[in-house]
Amino acid sequence: MTYGRSASGRVPPGWPAAVPPPGEPRFVERAVGWLLDACPPDYRGHAVLLAHPVVLAWLATRHVDAQLDGLSRALSTARGELAEAGVATGTVEATLEVLHAEGARLRATRRGCTLLADALRGGRWVPRL
Repeated sequence: MTYGRSASGRVPPGWPAAVPPPGEPRFVERAVGWLLDACPPDYRGHAVLLAHPVVLAWLATRHVDAQLDGLSRALSTARGELAEAGVATGTVEATLEVLHAEGARLRATRRGCTLLADALRGGRWVPRL
């Protein structure tokens, strides 16, 4: 994959908007910040993650995968468990909407983690016609 802005300023689909393409100023700094935002706040205190962006990207991807797994389990049990707990049907439905929206956000974050991990390892992206 070749990353970089084409004449039209394109980057791969799903590329985090806050992160410039590789080769542009502050790419690594912005990628690290974006990846840290996808992780628990305490990750910011680990020097190894700040010094090795590829490791951070790997860990961020795993963290998002775990969140997606948890969300999937919640979706599969929410209706029954919440109804059993006496939660009103309207509230259950609203909760399911939240879970679906969070799933979409996490899938987009997962895509961004994957793209950044590849770019930090030197991968290149070439737009297709």
